[in-house]
Amino acid sequence: MTALARPTFRVFQRNFLVYRRVWHRSMFFGFLQPVMFLAAMGLGLSKLMGAGAVIAPGVEYTDFLGPGLLAAMSMQTATFESTYPIMNKIMWGRNYEAMLATPLRTRHLLLGELSWICFRVLTLAVVFMIVLAAFGIIRTPLAVLAVPVAVLTAFGFSSSIMAFTARQKRNDTGFTWLFRFVINPLFFLSGTFFPLPHMGAAFEAVIWVTPLYHAVELIRGLVLDRLDLVTAPWHLLYLVAFAAIGFWLADWSLERRLAV
Repeated sequence: MTALARPTFRVFQRNFLVYRRVWHRSMFFGFLQPVMFLAAMGLGLSKLMGAGAVIAPGVEYTDFLGPGLLAAMSMQTATFESTYPIMNKIMWGRNYEAMLATPLRTRHLLLGELSWICFRVLTLAVVFMIVLAAFGIIRTPLAVLAVPVAVLTAFGFSSSIMAFTARQKRNDTGFTWLFRFVINPLFFLSGTFFPLPHMGAAFEAVIWVTPLYHAVELIRGLVLDRLDLVTAPWHLLYLVAFAAIGFWLADWSLERRLAV
């Protein structure tokens, strides 16, 4: 291992040792969540919509919904793991103070936490893909590429939100605003539940600049074998840029917050 990889792995290992006590519960709920959403929103709502519940030629509503939920799950998991757990390690439990008393540096902490969060999303995305396959939604072997896209999405959200978390000084009030005015609107309004063109050109232009929309479009195209080869590179470039900027902000914010 390199000088950077070894201490980064130790941070990852610490999180894994804690997680292995509850992994079975996490996997159970990771399996239960997509099943419940697809059964209630996909099968149930599509029946209420009637036989014409077709979003596009050959794409029923359940097929449309499943890949969008995978992208949204990546965002939500990354958000939760990057808020209260990180705040606890910074301010309440002061785990990072103890870690920084060793040869670990703030970048090791950041890379270790991001590696762990991406691993968590990777495992959940694999479970999600199994559920999508069980519902008959996956239409091509290339759908497996949706898993790394989900991980890239999680990396971008996690790093950006860790930068936000590192700036919280007194309490967790900022998280309430984050969930209420950023995460929840993105969950409902980024094309997860319905096609964006139905909302009007002006609103579509606003949503186009949000990261979850690009993740939804990429994952849905891969899973349903409807990838637009013209727009797909732009979606991917956006997510890569989002992840790079988020990492830079998180690195800078944690360094300022934890510098001794």
